[in-house]
Amino acid sequence: MFSYAPFRSLLFRLDPETAHRLSLSLLELAGNAAPLRSLLNRAFSFPEFSQSVQAFGLKFANPVGLAAGYDKDGTAIHGLACLGFGHVELGTVTPRPQAGNRRPRIFRLPQDQALINRMGFPNRGVDRLLTQLRRRPKDVVIGVNIGKAASTPLQSAADDYLLLLRALHPYADYLAVNVSSPNTPGLRELQDRAQLQGLLGALAAARAELGGRRIPILVKLAPDLSHPQLADAVQVIGASGMDGIIASNTTTARPALRSHHREQTGGLSGAPLRDQSLHMIGRIRELSGGRLPVIAVGGILGPADALAALQAGAVLVQLYTGLVYRGPGLVREILAGLERRELTPMPTP
Repeated sequence: MFSYAPFRSLLFRLDPETAHRLSLSLLELAGNAAPLRSLLNRAFSFPEFSQSVQAFGLKFANPVGLAAGYDKDGTAIHGLACLGFGHVELGTVTPRPQAGNRRPRIFRLPQDQALINRMGFPNRGVDRLLTQLRRRPKDVVIGVNIGKAASTPLQSAADDYLLLLRALHPYADYLAVNVSSPNTPGLRELQDRAQLQGLLGALAAARAELGGRRIPILVKLAPDLSHPQLADAVQVIGASGMDGIIASNTTTARPALRSHHREQTGGLSGAPLRDQSLHMIGRIRELSGGRLPVIAVGGILGPADALAALQAGAVLVQLYTGLVYRGPGLVREILAGLERRELTPMPTP
């Protein structure tokens, strides 16, 4: 039986970004070697899970996915697919490579089971991601989270998203429009009603022009929206024909944190986001009349968290910070917990 504890002890001696790169490199290495892929599958996958999920016109083998941010460039898709995820969301990707913000830019808050990051979409650009997607595994749903470049003026943001839609359309199973990261200056302004209307309208028109397969497009929102702002966003997302919402991105709020990095700027993720995310799921279902499926992300650190999100109305859940603290066995643990509780998710709209 795999024990994450000794690995966590070693990883936590490294700075968070170095530890992240090391874990990603190990998964890339394992994913590219058939014997190691088989070993990962035996150690971590949960093939017995009995309830697939239909959402956004796609079939997910199970409701647990990897959130965007872990594998921005798709280098470890094959290794990640062996951990038991029903879907893997890559990115955030931008049209061209960019370095992101200066280091240090990730901080562990172990007393709070949380992270703060101010990464700023560091990635190698969409062309690099496409090379990975052309040899992607076919047995797991692959989404791609897309964002504007830091250097792109807000008034030209739609150009970046349209370029990414056209490039990724043949290869990704769905796209997630990231207008909610707190780490790209001005990005969250794209959640304002008029800005969001223009952006999503342009994406809807471009998708229709592409023809062929209709790729689902989701919108990832911030947990820091006021009630009127969330109501506006949900209305615009529904009216523009988008397929769902990811709730939510990281928060700029700082609820009663204990760890010494609590004053760092950036987006907070992990356990402190749990209640905020649950409340947001309920509000979205209420505002949309249950017509917009929701992927829950934020504070999913165990089976009870995943169950609470699904019972609140989410159709799928995503992990990231939980993996840092609980390790790769967390996916199997959650699926086993959901199976034992004989989960009956709310019906997909």
